[in-house]
Amino acid sequence: MKLLDALILSLSLALIIVGIHQTLVNGIGSSYAIFMFAVALLFWFQLRRNQKQNPPEDIPNKSTKPKKKN
Repeated sequence: MKLLDALILSLSLALIIVGIHQTLVNGIGSSYAIFMFAVALLFWFQLRRNQKQNPPEDIPNKSTKPKKKN
């Protein structure tokens, strides 16, 4: 795991903990944005992990063979 991946995961988990605390103190309305930001970071972490496991394949170029004339 790279440093950026560890930071993204740690920040998202910290935001989830802060969101839970804010939910218990102030209610879900005030912590909704915190939860959404945490979920966005988790999606970003998952996207980076999936791209690392399955790198995008190059699109094969059309062959440059000369066409046969009849």
